[in-house]
Amino acid sequence: MTSSNMLRWRVLMLVFGLGVAGCVGPSSETKPGTVVSLPVEMVADYVHAVIEADREVYTRHVVERLQLKGVIVASENWEEKNTLPLPAQFLMESGRVMARKGIGVQYRLISLWPINNRNVARSELEKEGLGTILTHPNKPYTGYVKVGTARYFQAVYPDLAVTQACIGCHNAHPDSPKRDFKINDVMGAMVISIPVK
Repeated sequence: MTSSNMLRWRVLMLVFGLGVAGCVGPSSETKPGTVVSLPVEMVADYVHAVIEADREVYTRHVVERLQLKGVIVASENWEEKNTLPLPAQFLMESGRVMARKGIGVQYRLISLWPINNRNVARSELEKEGLGTILTHPNKPYTGYVKVGTARYFQAVYPDLAVTQACIGCHNAHPDSPKRDFKINDVMGAMVISIPVK
């Protein structure tokens, strides 16, 4: 079974498990048709887990494998050069695709040291989150923000340097304001925004 098929299987099992949990739910007295809700923090954790799994599979089993075999490379200018997007670009592009779906859930990468200026913190919550996860990287920084008339729950998850390829790219990039990243350093954050009523 390929890595992508394994990931799909695991995600399907997670969704199936959540569905079963919702069906047998909180008590045997729950009536059919009753909506069972999950805390928004838990939903954000689930979304984050799936995004991180996809990114890890893409990084390790697509980019690194194909580059080692000399088949194709990943590059910053992937669209012009007809190469693979870098893992961070893959995540940002999938976040843009998700935003176009119109369901309101959004995610993106931000950093105190962004290579691309689009990846700066946009709100006070994001700025506070970046500062907090540097010293407390074991849990997301969360809160609520208002954008226009819409209200969102936001979770700021630490984005750790997990491969030498990520570190090498960031430390060598001419536009990188920080060039001394090491394995497991917090390089930035993934922000997940979920609309709430």
